[in-house]
Amino acid sequence: MTQDVVRDLSAKPDRTFFGQPWGLATLFTTEMWERFSYYGMRALLVLYLTATPAEGGLGFSTSTATAIYSVYVSMVYLLTLPGGWVADRIWGPKKTVAVAGCVIMIGHFTLAAPAPSAFFIGLVLIALGSGLLKANISTMVGHLYSGPKDPRRDGGFTIFYMGINLGAFAAPLVIGTVGQRVNWHLGFALAGVGMGIGLIIYLFGMGTLSHHSDAVPTPLSREQRRSVLRKGLAWLAVAVVFYAVVGGTGHYTVNWVTIPLTVIGLLFPAWTLLRIKRDRDLSAEESAKMTGYIWFFVAAAVFWMIYDQGGSTLNIFAQNNTANSLLGIHFPSSWFQSLNPLYIMALAPVFAVMWQRLAARNKEPETATKFSIGLMLVGASFAVFLLALAAASGGTKVTPLWLCVVYLIQTVGELCLSPVGLSVTTKLAPEKYGSQMMGVWFLAVTAGDCTTSLATTAGADLNSRPYVTAEIALAVLAGVAILLNRRKIRRYLGEVR
Repeated sequence: MTQDVVRDLSAKPDRTFFGQPWGLATLFTTEMWERFSYYGMRALLVLYLTATPAEGGLGFSTSTATAIYSVYVSMVYLLTLPGGWVADRIWGPKKTVAVAGCVIMIGHFTLAAPAPSAFFIGLVLIALGSGLLKANISTMVGHLYSGPKDPRRDGGFTIFYMGINLGAFAAPLVIGTVGQRVNWHLGFALAGVGMGIGLIIYLFGMGTLSHHSDAVPTPLSREQRRSVLRKGLAWLAVAVVFYAVVGGTGHYTVNWVTIPLTVIGLLFPAWTLLRIKRDRDLSAEESAKMTGYIWFFVAAAVFWMIYDQGGSTLNIFAQNNTANSLLGIHFPSSWFQSLNPLYIMALAPVFAVMWQRLAARNKEPETATKFSIGLMLVGASFAVFLLALAAASGGTKVTPLWLCVVYLIQTVGELCLSPVGLSVTTKLAPEKYGSQMMGVWFLAVTAGDCTTSLATTAGADLNSRPYVTAEIALAVLAGVAILLNRRKIRRYLGEVR
């Protein structure tokens, strides 16, 4: 079957893929398998970390496992910025994605090794590979078209993102089942196989991609390469010596890794926004737009802080407090991770049509209003979760319908905020930072997940009713703040709505 796919991807250049350039088939299937590997592993991550050694897991506490999960997800998004830099300055997008696929595949197979140290090395490799791949593969989709006005462009990205959700939907059903029902490490190995299939398809289909994806836009000079290598090796040496001393003196714990990365994940987004905002090369209009963008960035960080707990807090609740059977069908708790991509595939076309029809009537909500709705909905989802926690008190196993509703509300909130955030990022980007701003948008995820990691490291019980109540209040207050200040934000945005 894989050989057939490879032959198809090497087809004549005049062939099309759902009316799109044939290179989209290469990128669609590569991204589908990469997301299959990523979301399959992510569905198992917290469950494996909290499972006892007798159950084949690492036996971490819930708080430690959540901190590891949150830092890992935040680093995946943080590393998209250096991933884009590598493509722009060293390898070009096409080669960068090929290297990324190899690194991700090796990372998943490293997770499959039974040694705990190998597991964490695998997480580092997957985060590095994902950072190299995530932004660059989307860039290559854009390269397939003649320009922003190509009428096929929006449809091509829609098909591409459908591949993301297909992979994310199938992964927990396959990898989650194998990991929970058969063997954890076999599940991680299966994720590696998925990435391997995607990598083979990509390598054989590289000839179908645009020649623009080979280009290195601003290559480093030989001296600049040497300087980057020297600095990189120096920082690596500092880290190795530091952790050798910590480990050699018997003081090492996981917190020695999670806390520094959490601090970096919080400070780096703030520093990046401040650096762009204070750049003297920006015009007064661009500076004002960045002020408005900071409102959206902070709101998005609050949103992702709650939303991304679907793979940690809600995943643990599904494992420990939910009766994982419905209509006589018994299923692993990791299957709940397939709900969001399923809802996305079902509802995204509905929202696209809805926004278009409202725009035709001049009634489409402005960006600030959509952000406000997204925040209030993610708060409402945790209000439902709060009721589920109450129903599960005393050790009662609650119906899976609770989590079905929670994920549904979160998905509707995501559709109000995430695509809109991507769009407004491109609209508000200063000309000098046009190619970097998409990476800046991803930093909102980093900031949100690092906030979760910091809270749980400080001892917060994310499955406790007081903490969930506080998160609900934060989301609602942030949504109300955006709504009440929408006129002020509108003034900053200029013609952008």
